[in-house]
Amino acid sequence: MALGEAISAAGDGGHGAGADGLREVAREVRLSVLRMIGRAGLGHVGGDLSVADILTTLYFGVMHIRPEEPRWPERDRCILSKGHCAAALYSVLALRGFFPTGDLELFMRPLSPLNGHPNRNKVPGVEANTGPLGHGLPIGVGSAVASKLSGSNWRTFVVLGDGELQEGSNWEAAMTAGHRRLSSLTAIVDRNGLQQGARTSDTNDLEPLADKWRAFGWEAVEVDGHDHLALLDAVTAPRDEGRPRCVIARTVKGRGVSFMEDRVEWHHRVPDAEQTRAALAELAESGDAR
Repeated sequence: MALGEAISAAGDGGHGAGADGLREVAREVRLSVLRMIGRAGLGHVGGDLSVADILTTLYFGVMHIRPEEPRWPERDRCILSKGHCAAALYSVLALRGFFPTGDLELFMRPLSPLNGHPNRNKVPGVEANTGPLGHGLPIGVGSAVASKLSGSNWRTFVVLGDGELQEGSNWEAAMTAGHRRLSSLTAIVDRNGLQQGARTSDTNDLEPLADKWRAFGWEAVEVDGHDHLALLDAVTAPRDEGRPRCVIARTVKGRGVSFMEDRVEWHHRVPDAEQTRAALAELAESGDAR
């Protein structure tokens, strides 16, 4: 499926692109991320590449949204808690129609709305200002509480980095969500196993991660975070009405670029011009953004 067809297939409610379409959109997201970061000389390319399939699946396969009406009251909400991976979010929002794709060239320029961390007051489609880690899930809990109190049907999705799960605020929020039985809330953990400077297992081991979420009253499932159909199933499968759901998406940092994959230095290292060209060529030649 061509990129334009994949985007068109998403339709009004965010459904219909299918596995081939989602794969093609995710590849364009990765290409866009590399162009943006290469041009700006700033960014977090490794995490952007690992989260691309998760964001693509949500915005093109799951969420009920209206890009032409970003603040539509009944929209589903997605909060990117790992806000340092804003380049991936901006790329997805632009491809989904929230703003022109040409605006991506403004990434990280002085006074640009497309800053290194997303700002809901400046960028259509951004639901929360995130940057300091550990804030997205508490905000998402508030969103889910609001949905429940108002009798609305919108859903809230929070995308977290695995390293940020060392922040205690996340576990306070998780405990609250379980207690309040917030079944409209879904947390998706970008579980690439790496954080700034080290592996998560060396810094503060998170395993058994699924059991920890279950202990706080959540459903928890583990999937391949680069398998769009598996992500779709995990997010949309029928759930216990009394529990929020955590999807632990096993991913690879730097996914799709061989010299970046599973390398801790690419958390915040920026590719030079030659590396950017090589990465773009590798992705362009790959049929599945591998």
